[in-house]
Amino acid sequence: MTQVETRPERVEPRPERPGAGHRWGMFIASHWRLTLAVWALLLAACAVSVPALEHRLSAPEFGVDAAESAEARKILARHFPAIGAEQDVVVFDSRDRTVDTAEFQDKVKTVLTEIRGINGVSEIIGPFDGLPAKLVSEDNRTAIAIVGVKGSADKRSELAKELSRKAVQHGSGPIWVGVSGHTPMQNDQVRVGVDDTTKAELIGMPVALVLLILSMGALVAASVPVGVALAGIAGAYGLIYLLSNVMHFDTLVLAVATMIGTGVGIDYSMFLVSRFREELAHNTIGDIGQRTRQAVAVTMETTGRNILASGLIVMISLGALFVVRVPIFRAIAGGVAAAVTAALLVSLTLLPAVLAGLGPRINSGALPAKFLPPDASSKHSAGMWERWAKLVMRRPWVFATAAIALLLLSAAPLAGVKFGLDAGVAALSDQPSGRAAKVIEQKFASGLLAPVQIVATGPVEGALTVRQAERFDAFAAGLEGDKRISSVLPEASDSGRRVATVILKVPFDSPEATALVKTLRADAKGVSANGGPNLRVGGETAEYVDFSREIGVKSPWVFGLVLASSFVFLVVVFRSILLPVEAIVMNLIAIAAAMGITVAVFQWGLGEALFDFQSRGFVQVFLPTVVFAVLFGLSMDYEVFLIGRIKEIFDIDGDNKRAVAAGLAHTARPITTAAAIMVVVFGSFVTAHMLEDKQIGFALAVAVAIDAVIVRLMLVPALMQIFGRWNWWFPKIKPKTISVNVRESTTV
Repeated sequence: MTQVETRPERVEPRPERPGAGHRWGMFIASHWRLTLAVWALLLAACAVSVPALEHRLSAPEFGVDAAESAEARKILARHFPAIGAEQDVVVFDSRDRTVDTAEFQDKVKTVLTEIRGINGVSEIIGPFDGLPAKLVSEDNRTAIAIVGVKGSADKRSELAKELSRKAVQHGSGPIWVGVSGHTPMQNDQVRVGVDDTTKAELIGMPVALVLLILSMGALVAASVPVGVALAGIAGAYGLIYLLSNVMHFDTLVLAVATMIGTGVGIDYSMFLVSRFREELAHNTIGDIGQRTRQAVAVTMETTGRNILASGLIVMISLGALFVVRVPIFRAIAGGVAAAVTAALLVSLTLLPAVLAGLGPRINSGALPAKFLPPDASSKHSAGMWERWAKLVMRRPWVFATAAIALLLLSAAPLAGVKFGLDAGVAALSDQPSGRAAKVIEQKFASGLLAPVQIVATGPVEGALTVRQAERFDAFAAGLEGDKRISSVLPEASDSGRRVATVILKVPFDSPEATALVKTLRADAKGVSANGGPNLRVGGETAEYVDFSREIGVKSPWVFGLVLASSFVFLVVVFRSILLPVEAIVMNLIAIAAAMGITVAVFQWGLGEALFDFQSRGFVQVFLPTVVFAVLFGLSMDYEVFLIGRIKEIFDIDGDNKRAVAAGLAHTARPITTAAAIMVVVFGSFVTAHMLEDKQIGFALAVAVAIDAVIVRLMLVPALMQIFGRWNWWFPKIKPKTISVNVRESTTV
């Protein structure tokens, strides 16, 4: 005979006055046609905004507000307009033509003449202009030109596209022409990032649907969460488009928002559909329409309330990222908050309308009985998850010790973690800017793509005195002896300020380059002492140094705000002191374990062949902070769902052991399915070309798996059994007794 997992014990709540969630569910269920019509219009508007949003995206920016590198950039823009806000590189490369041939020189002259005519190009230094830096390769088959561009980031993006079009126009034939630099590479990164996100969705969604079918046991019940999640992603893109009028968003934000939006959208919908089917199966009302409306109302009152709480705590956690003075952190917080907001809106408005319209047809396309979820059955016996919960609670110390030991072992690689910042050059190998960058790296100095710029001014950005200028010139001349430096190009402005452009031999995003910037800044303090010039070290590498420092300073604040706000929120939700403490400690250990495994894979290089990347010997410096803020909120999703159901049962009879066993039995299947779906959705991003997308997707996938399997199914029941009724202790404040004489002595 086939063994069917039967329904766990269902504990009926005491009748209460309907709450706000119940009334909301009843309202939506009674007006489901109108709700669907409104959502159809909203989703059509969101779909129209998607192409416009992609046009507004940029590549990740790592500048820091009011940092030294930002000040250097502003001074360059004001006093060195010829240099421009950015310097790009035009590459002329041939396999069988040499630079000294007339054909090669004519090609260079033609291209540079056309580029000079582009509005926004401030200066061009060609390979034959006698620049101290060598602009012709040793094999005499490659030449480069440095192009200064000016304007805002948006203006430079359009300029880079025009430069790339000129390169494509003249790049056919024996002499290839390409453009590279900060903005050209950013433009290609946007294209690669959007393609990566689309590919990840195409991988994650079908697998998620298969998992849902196996878990839900019915084709319609499984399809609804996927459809609602897609609607949530469309809504998220619409919200991000609106926010893009006041904020800048990049491809990393789009990738993270898509990850989180897809994961929580499917999770929230699946939890709601599961509870709706349970209520529909056990409701005894004869009229199908009334029974459906009641099932929707109860679902919104119970699971809907828990989902609202978990969504709010995700956004509270993300809000802590705003303390970091880096635009990319604000963009991630805003983008992911938009995705979670959209997921909540569709889950609490669109989904109940869909459920009300479907009614019992939610069970259409049912699989054989052995695949049906136990809550969809009206029979009861102890199912697999109820037996598992009782096993854990019989030996709580054994399971708790084993789980914590495994998590601490996984976290061990964090002891040797190294941080850096990969600019994503390797991910652009198939793009024009990536090919040009490869030629520059092989035949010239790697630092040509992003030189370090040392700006010298007098006090309050004033002009230099003769003595100050001499001290700066001596300092710049002394840099030539550093093995990490290819050349130093000094320049003076008409306004009495000076700049030294330092071309590096090492890649601009390498640890050697960041170490050099730190050394230059330390030496600059000595030059500035005793009335010397004020020096500011800028450039892209300097921005990376400032970015890393800002994260190091502000991360403790982010962690503290997330922990404090999560504790307060959970205390309010659970009316308990111990449960929030347990949740926070368990989440910290789980996140540490996930980051430890991420370090082993990406820093140690254990996953290079499997995930198709080359380890840089570090993980992205922003990874721990972003992953912590996002995961702490997401992990509370399962915490609220599981503990909320346990509390719902405990409030009936006060039996802690029975509540834990029944609560876990009711929620284990949807939690494990939801976790598997999130692992698939997040894990699909390891196919991305951009290293930060790979690392974030992997870290989130591992963390969710750890949280759902080890924390929720082992640690939670074990610790709740160990602490017993102390789980539910909450201080009670007794009202003061006031005596008032009104004719007779009366105690109020």
